[in-house]
Amino acid sequence: MGSSKLPVAEVFCSLQGEGFLTGTESVFIRVSGCNLRCWFCDTRYASWEPEGQLRSIEELVKETSRLRSKYVVLTGGEPMLFPAVVPLTLALKERGYHITIETAGTKFLPVACDLMSISPKLSNSTPSRERFPDLADLHERRRYAPDVIRQLVSRYPYQIKFVIDKPEDLVEVEEYLQAFPEIDRSRVMLMPQGTDVASLNAKAVWLEPYCRQRGYHFCPRRHIEWFGAVRGK
Repeated sequence: MGSSKLPVAEVFCSLQGEGFLTGTESVFIRVSGCNLRCWFCDTRYASWEPEGQLRSIEELVKETSRLRSKYVVLTGGEPMLFPAVVPLTLALKERGYHITIETAGTKFLPVACDLMSISPKLSNSTPSRERFPDLADLHERRRYAPDVIRQLVSRYPYQIKFVIDKPEDLVEVEEYLQAFPEIDRSRVMLMPQGTDVASLNAKAVWLEPYCRQRGYHFCPRRHIEWFGAVRGK
């Protein structure tokens, strides 16, 4: 499996709380490091302030095997930043694992993947220009990578998840999708922004009917409902 190593914040087994595989017991490998700075990021220990340690591919495969689920989710941070993700996915695929990769869709790597879970970042994700002017500019330059999105949706089974904070974000979603006629609308999911049940439910009141009207999936963050916004779940 070579000597490639990945910066990893945590490895744990839990239930997938988002998307087509909601409720599926999965091993989560959280890579540490991200090229974006979303203000609402709920895993800052893997993005704004990355922590963890370098782990070999062999170590990660062994730990995944110990956790005894055939579903693996590579998340972050941004897994597609790290070339070592490629041999990790190949090693997992050789052993019969179903692999989901959670990505913002700004970088491409030729990974092995059964479900590419793409969460394109809208303008609502940009941090405050008053507080973080340099980071806001960096984030804006990086968050939209249409050529990468097209590569991902043409090469892998996928789901597209938009994080929605306010009703006006829905206009931007429609504008975004107009630029990508190749995206299957039945694979589009709208997910409320929030890290507590009360705020998620408040946004569901207007977001869920909109999804039904437009033919999108409403994507509740079930892990928040089940476990709360806690690390390792």
